[in-house]
Amino acid sequence: MKIRIFATGGTFDKEYDMIHGNLFFKNTHLQEILDVGRCTINIDIRTLMMIDSTNMTDADRKVILENVKQCDFDKIIITHGTDNMENTARVLGPEIKNKTIILTGAMIPYAFGSSDGFFNIGTALGFVQTLPPGVFVVMNGQYFEWNNVKKNTTTGVFEKIKK
Repeated sequence: MKIRIFATGGTFDKEYDMIHGNLFFKNTHLQEILDVGRCTINIDIRTLMMIDSTNMTDADRKVILENVKQCDFDKIIITHGTDNMENTARVLGPEIKNKTIILTGAMIPYAFGSSDGFFNIGTALGFVQTLPPGVFVVMNGQYFEWNNVKKNTTTGVFEKIKK
């Protein structure tokens, strides 16, 4: 089994500029995360973009959609900023039927050393291997269908829209 991971940026891959006190993007940390986690799954990582999801446009979502459609793999994880993750899921959901797509992210950058990204990428790897074809958001140890998820901006936790 092979799994493709598309990196798009988000908090997952942010770095901290100690001089100016800003967060910025350099390169994805995904390979390092997988190495530290001793992952033995055959994974191919591709960086599509490195942006904050608050800056993601419809054109960026189209790039993600086209890459997913053209990908030969049927199990795909997309690392994504959490602020607009459900919007990208809603673009992919109606279009992708024959692949298992997982969107996941982090609330704390990996570079900070205490990131929830480790947990979320590990959970995403488990769910991408076991869920049926479709588009899902995986955060906080749970999976959500693409059309039934929202980020609670008060608690910072993803939850179902309809119970």
